[in-house]
This record gives sequence, C-alpha cells and structure tokens, in this order.
Amino acid sequence: MPDSSPTPLRVAVLADSDTRWKWGALTARRIAPESSVTGYVLRGRATPTERQLAETGTDLDAPAEITAAEFLSELARRRTPEEPPYDALVLACVGNTVQAMLHGLARTWHGTARRTAVVTGYVGVVYENLASGLLARHGADLILANSPYDARRFRALFRGVRADGSAVTECALPFLDGAPYDPDAVARGDRPHRVVFAVQPSVPSSRADRSYLLERAREHARRHPAREVVLKLRSRPGEHTTHLEELPYQRLAERTRAEQPPNFSLAYGNMGEILDGTDLLVTVSSTAALESLHRGIPTAVLTDLGIREQLGNHYFIGSGCLASWDELDGGAVPVPDRDWLAGQGLGVPAESAFATARARLAGLLEQAAEETGLAPLDPYYTVRTAPGYLPGALARHGLDVKGAPQGGHQAATAQTTGVRAASRRLLRRTARGAYRAGAQRVAPMIRRWGQL
Repeated sequence: MPDSSPTPLRVAVLADSDTRWKWGALTARRIAPESSVTGYVLRGRATPTERQLAETGTDLDAPAEITAAEFLSELARRRTPEEPPYDALVLACVGNTVQAMLHGLARTWHGTARRTAVVTGYVGVVYENLASGLLARHGADLILANSPYDARRFRALFRGVRADGSAVTECALPFLDGAPYDPDAVARGDRPHRVVFAVQPSVPSSRADRSYLLERAREHARRHPAREVVLKLRSRPGEHTTHLEELPYQRLAERTRAEQPPNFSLAYGNMGEILDGTDLLVTVSSTAALESLHRGIPTAVLTDLGIREQLGNHYFIGSGCLASWDELDGGAVPVPDRDWLAGQGLGVPAESAFATARARLAGLLEQAAEETGLAPLDPYYTVRTAPGYLPGALARHGLDVKGAPQGGHQAATAQTTGVRAASRRLLRRTARGAYRAGAQRVAPMIRRWGQL
C-alpha cells in the first residue's frame, strides 16, 4: 500500500546568535512538530561557536553560516516554478535584521505564484526598544508574542501607528519545559540545596557593579556553607552571544580566586539542565527567571542596583520576585504573584500554549497552496515612510533600497566552494577573533584611560 502519511513540512530557521538559534529552532519544532528543519546563522560578531550551538540543546544539525545576501540567493536558486524550497521560514534575528530580510524576501518572491510563510518573534523578555523592535518585525505573516501580556502590548502598539496587527499570535517561549520543581529533594538527601546566579552579558555593564554582584554571590556561599552557590555563565571569554560582554564574570573571578569559598563554583551548559538541580534562581533580569518560574522554582530578581529600565528588572514589577541579596542571605524566599504569572503565560503546557500558532500556520499554508497564494510581504517601513532609516538598515546587510543584494556583496558570494572559500572562512575566523579581542580587551582599556 502507498504511504498515506502527510509530507513533513520544510522549515528554515535564520538566526544571528546562539540564543536566537535556540529560540528559532525550538519554535519551529513547536509550531510544526513533524517538520524537517534546516538551519542558517548569519555571519557576524555574534556568530556562535560549535560549543555554544551544542549547549542550546536543539538536537538539530549545526546551522550553516551565511550572509543575508547569500541566504536570499540560496532561496532564489532552490525554488522551482511550482513551489519555494521551504513551507515556513522562522526569522530569529534582531529587529533591524528582520526588517532587512523582509524587504529582501519581498523582492526575491516578487511575481511568484507561491511563497514561504514568514514567522518571527522575540527570544525572551521584551523590556526595551518595544516600538523600534516591533515595527521592524511588522510585515511577517506571524509575529509570535510570548505571553498574553506581550500580545496585548503588540496589538496596542500597532493600533497606535495605524498598522495591521492581525499577525500578532499569542504563544509562549519555546524552551519553557523541563521537570517541575521538587521542593523535597534536599530533605530526602538527593542533593544539596543549590542557589544559581544566572548572569547576563550586558546587565549590569560596569566593572564595579559586576564585581559587587560576584562578591555578593560569594558572600551568600560563605553565609550558607551547606549550600552550593553556582555562577551560571553564558559564554566563555572570546565568544559572543546576543549582547556583547566586555567584562566576563570569569575574568573577574580569576583575579580574586583566593577569596572564593569552597561551595562556590562557575558553570556553563544548557540552562534547562542547570535548573533541574536548582532550589533558588537569582538574576538581575535574565529570561532564565521565566524558565525557573514556569517550573515552580523559587526565583529572585535582584534589586541591589535599583529597579531601573536599563537593568531590565522593572519588567518584574508586580511579580513578587523582587529581592536583595541581604534578604536572600537572611533566608527570604520570594513568592510569585499568581496573576502576574498568568499574564506571562507561565505554567501553561506547551501543547496548549502553541495551539493557536500551529492553527494559524496551517491556515497560512493552506492559503499558500491556493491559486492566489499568500499576499506579498508588506513591511511597515518603506522608503516613502522612513527614507532616513530604511536605506541604512538595508545597507548594513548588503541590500539596496529595493531589497536587492548590492554589487559588492553579490560579487563576494560568487565563489562558495574550494580552496578559495576555505581561505575566506579562515580569514573570517581570524578577523572575528581579532574583533572580539578588541571589543573585550582593548576597547574597555581605552575607555578607562579616557576616564583618567
């Protein structure tokens, strides 16, 4: 008998950092569970290393490294007169990159009968640049909102600028899973009480503030010798993630290693695996707080440096999780507010949280298969509405004002195989290493000199 099972959807994910690759790949699995996923990462300062990709826990083949112009050329090359190479494309990139890709894709698919459905969204908590980031994503077929709270904000913003908000689709962060917290594990003797301080690459930014937080975590270990205190790091020195880290915590820790208590340690690895053995998650404003709260793990969002927009901890006002190291040292355990949790969509099973997104994608694919197909992509920004912004945003990705690859970028993509390509890859890795060294070592030193 012939196989009557449905053909798996073909989904591509284009990301620009390790965290966005994790979000994009897992989102693809949530909205198209039986799909075949092909990954691409944009070449740039935040291109992830093999180690970073492995720690995302996506269980997918490593994504191919590519430029925006090369990706558009790849889509054009692989399409047939009957259909595009992918059914859906997840753009897991920063807002300006999504904007450039929407214009590039609109040009690539201009005049074609069928095109790919485009999905985008945010990798975590949206606590800054809401207007600029959201309007840059306008034009995608699905704009995923990670919570009821985000969905309301997104739709209200689009109404405020007279833009179509029908693409906004409520779901959840795709990595909100893992075993529920077991509060009796320590009492049973299964493991010691573990406190995890999840650090962030860019928050806070100053050496004094980062040194302060490091010392407070160590002090907590000294005050509670029966506890394990773990500093959860995002990246190793020289690696980049979504944000630039000029003062890695591990470098600060190395300089004061003699003062480190025996029950204090540094850890890398997948956050989900770290949370499996966590009894208290402490952070300034990391998305890890949402992962922790989703599992029911006690979670503290630090107020030591104030509750300020630049730190991102203002997002957690009303959560019940705001606390200082002094309070945690004294034994305080924050109790989250149930209404706040519900507004964030926490505690909802993934099957339910992504049901609407799956249904909407299925509807888009049905429409794409019809004779009229999907409507052309229609981003909010155009050269008429934003002539002082859009050309620069496109040029940064090698595209002209029509979304076409500029001459120099087209020439650079002509030779993609053989010795010449290998030499270019080696040169890129060397240049990237030099950039990272300059950004993480030389630039901070120059800034310090300027303050003398």
